Amino acid sequence: MTSLTKNGGFFEKRFKLSDNNTDIKTEVTAGITTFMTMAYILIVNPLILSSAGMNSGAVFTATAVSAMIATLVMAFYANLPVALAPGMGLNAFFAYTVVLGMGYSWEFALTAVFLEGIIFIILTFLNIREAIINCIPLNLKRAVSVGIGLFIALIGLVNSGVITTGKFHVGDGKLDGLIVQLGKITSGDPLLALIGIVITGVLLAKGVKGALLIGILANTIIGIPMGVTSLEGFKLISAPPSLSPILFKLDFSNIFSVDMLIVLFTFLFVDMFDTVGTLIGVATKADMLDEKGNLPNAKQALFADAVGTTVGALLGTSTVTAYVESASGVAEGGRTGLTALSSAGMFALALLFSPVFIMIPGAATAPALVLVGLFMMSPIKEIDLDDFTEAIPAFLAIIMMPLAYSIAEGIVFGMISYVILKLLTGKYRDVSPLMFIISIIFVFKFFI
Repeated sequence: MTSLTKNGGFFEKRFKLSDNNTDIKTEVTAGITTFMTMAYILIVNPLILSSAGMNSGAVFTATAVSAMIATLVMAFYANLPVALAPGMGLNAFFAYTVVLGMGYSWEFALTAVFLEGIIFIILTFLNIREAIINCIPLNLKRAVSVGIGLFIALIGLVNSGVITTGKFHVGDGKLDGLIVQLGKITSGDPLLALIGIVITGVLLAKGVKGALLIGILANTIIGIPMGVTSLEGFKLISAPPSLSPILFKLDFSNIFSVDMLIVLFTFLFVDMFDTVGTLIGVATKADMLDEKGNLPNAKQALFADAVGTTVGALLGTSTVTAYVESASGVAEGGRTGLTALSSAGMFALALLFSPVFIMIPGAATAPALVLVGLFMMSPIKEIDLDDFTEAIPAFLAIIMMPLAYSIAEGIVFGMISYVILKLLTGKYRDVSPLMFIISIIFVFKFFI
């Protein structure tokens, strides 16, 4: 162990490294790996929100700063190896549904995000969100980890073009509506991703520490002669764009409208269960749940995303949430808030070295996501598959996450089916009152 952790050093005292059987090098490597697998949000979020009329450069800065702040709260307050940033899906709802679809201004959408953050802070202090995490049965928690693994792998394969999504005609055209098919794997991005899977797989098989991070960097370099990694206009350091076009741009003129209620409910629902699912999945993989299957410091972790969302709205970005890509850092051995602190530091560096991080193509990070998907599968061995009232909900939670492209929807199907099967088979004592209430809310959601 390094000298900084000996004799009660700062990192040892703050993050309890010895208690978690880890060290500074492992934690920092894990944090950098997590950042590298989620750095795409620095490119994608400005692209999506700019379609709503927001300044893309300002959104880049808001994305990095909000991620850094939320992840710092996670590091120092919750001491968990989870990074946060503006969430995918939620940013699309912000831009394409609220602004372009419903015709509201992006200022209106930011106000909904701000109100969501305030509500989440209140719910966190009242322990309501923590209670929701703890009411989910252990087998479902294990299933969430597995489902997130499949979801992460699918994200990596789709982002790199190995798998393409949409409607396709097959054969004579009688079979229509397939959701996925194999991409052109001999072309640039997909081929680079497949090469990266082989390289990273070999490193993992040989037990090389930092295999995922090394694989990402190697893939980025290999992508240069392949034309996937672009060096056009590259420069090492660039000052971050100003936040002024989007800073504190809230609009409270329509906060009592029905549309605001609908938008706010959607933000609340998706973020609530994306974050809950991510925390459960990552913690399960890291073997951090206690003997009752509960997540230590869950309240503090949920507070981090509530603060991130509130501050993010003021800065000018969509809802901030825990990232499933944090599992890549856990796979590298990350176990404490020092992993999150390292990720937050990388977001701070990204503000100055934005050209470097933007240069890394999605195809270079895809292998890490795919292999993390494999790592997340391990809890399936502990799921009780002999009791069908446990196995069927677990299976639905697992399969619906990649198929519905949503962690939240996987949890919904798992919880509703769990409650129904338990009640109809006379095992109602297995269902907590809170889980029953949440499931009823889920059912009503489908009809709204």
